[in-house]
Amino acid sequence: MTEETPGFEQEPDVPTEPAQGQQEPKAQGEQPADAPAQPSGPAEEAGPGDQAGDGGAVAALTAQLDQARSALNERTQDLQRLQAEFSNYRRRVERDRVAVKEAAIANVLTELLPVLDDIGRARDHGELVGGFKSVAESLETVVAKMGLQQFGKEGEPFDPTVHEALMHSYSPDVTETTCVQILQPGYRIGERTIRPARVGVAEPQPGAQPSSQSPAAPPAEAQQAEAAPDEESGGPEQG
Repeated sequence: MTEETPGFEQEPDVPTEPAQGQQEPKAQGEQPADAPAQPSGPAEEAGPGDQAGDGGAVAALTAQLDQARSALNERTQDLQRLQAEFSNYRRRVERDRVAVKEAAIANVLTELLPVLDDIGRARDHGELVGGFKSVAESLETVVAKMGLQQFGKEGEPFDPTVHEALMHSYSPDVTETTCVQILQPGYRIGERTIRPARVGVAEPQPGAQPSSQSPAAPPAEAQQAEAAPDEESGGPEQG
């Protein structure tokens, strides 16, 4: 006789229905059927954390803007400095160019001064005639156009910066050191003296007063001069 092994009775897999009034549990994340559908769209309004993030972004943009402004100011200052340096360089080059030109003209005219001196002496002696006169006048015109100016006249005060004294004397007719004789005229180009005038000077004589024009004859001398014809004629006739 066979013995049966005691065990558990197997129940059939029959789904159990929930009791009346109870709801069947839902899986995690699953919404109930009667829940209103949520629209699919952007996230909900930013909370305090999102506002803090926006403030940080604005601060970062402001810092970048300040850096850009600082860089712009620096580049502007560099440009202004370069422009000023270029202007100074251009003025310096122009000044040097003018100085070099004047120096070259002065060197050429300095070599012509002995010729001009010969022309002046020939004019003083009346030898400047004919074709030589035309050539001399043309040369003087050319050097005048180049800026050469002659100076030095008798009677002008002595100036050691433009005059060179070769003779010295005393005279009662002057009240200060005066050029009384022009031995060789001076020449200049603009404000630059290329040769001083060589002159003879006279100083006031110590203790002497400058002479003046002789005064008119005194009244007594005039009366004697008027009476002289009467004395020569023997006076009036006697009756």
